[in-house]
Amino acid sequence: MSHKQNLLTEYKMGDITLKNRVVMAPMTRSRADNEDSAPTDMHAEYYKQRSGAGLIISEGSQVSKRAVGYINTPGIHNPEQIKGWKKVTEAVHDEDGKIFMQLWHVGRISHPDFHNGDKPISASAVNPNAEVYTPDGFKDTVTPKEMTRDEIKETVQEFKRAAKNAVDAGFDGIEIHSSNGYLFHQFFNNSSNKRTDQYGGSDENKARILFEVFDAVKVFFPENRIGVRLNPSLHKIFGMTADEETIPTFEYIVKRLNDYDLAYLHLSEPFNDISDVDFLVKDIAKHFRPLYNGTLMINSNFDQEKGNKVIEDGDADLVAYGKLFISNPDLPKRFEKNAKLADWDKDTFYVPGEKGYTDYPTLEEE
Repeated sequence: MSHKQNLLTEYKMGDITLKNRVVMAPMTRSRADNEDSAPTDMHAEYYKQRSGAGLIISEGSQVSKRAVGYINTPGIHNPEQIKGWKKVTEAVHDEDGKIFMQLWHVGRISHPDFHNGDKPISASAVNPNAEVYTPDGFKDTVTPKEMTRDEIKETVQEFKRAAKNAVDAGFDGIEIHSSNGYLFHQFFNNSSNKRTDQYGGSDENKARILFEVFDAVKVFFPENRIGVRLNPSLHKIFGMTADEETIPTFEYIVKRLNDYDLAYLHLSEPFNDISDVDFLVKDIAKHFRPLYNGTLMINSNFDQEKGNKVIEDGDADLVAYGKLFISNPDLPKRFEKNAKLADWDKDTFYVPGEKGYTDYPTLEEE
């Protein structure tokens, strides 16, 4: 009998047993094209098809209207959204799957068109000089409004209410999206955080909002049902510019996460070529693994072989797959059979409708 692949072994994550270590990564798919920005039966079908994953992490779902920055992304702040997500969690649980909800606030990666003409909010009034996809197509970002202390408090409460809504919608846990240049990342990074109060300057101050959110949401989910996502070496994408302090800030955050009994820490390997940037880490899993005592999930451009190897090397416990899960709804099954993987169609990543969403065939259907 052939040796069982690391990816296909069970894993105990907190008080949940995952049937394998293949995680479906959180991916924006822009299918909630209704006035409530609510998931539909089509979302339920999409996630159900992929419930062979050890764990599914939902697409980022905004915690409030103020948190939105892309068209047709679902939220978790109104009754219709909770109802829609309930269909999704029931469909996944019917297939013996597990699903966490990713809670999302984009901060400055947004546009006044989403906010009745008001500016998006961020750590500081620094324009990311990025492009965002609005109801009228791509537009340039604007200089955001620096959040007042009250707005920071209110945002923490929005995450708390969203966590409660995620419980009501039947999710097994939540992931705090603190990655990819969105709101929390805007606090962590010197290029976007120029504050001089207790939310700026030192590592402790830059990370403060994240830990306030942990303490707020754990009222509704135990710590071992809360994950967090970080992208330490993000540079020159989403308006983020790293510097010499970037990695030390993330090292501070990761070490401090050991004070919590979290479900997992979800890290991304670099999104682009940073080989000439000497102050950034090129091998994220290897670098951060010794700093973190809990479950480590790694993501970004892994294939079957690399996924098995990173677990074998002891650098990660779980591997999150994105695009491969879009085009291969039964990805773990294909890994098991060492089957050929289907290619994705990137033209249908962010458009409404079933095409490129629920119509990729399983191995059996092929």
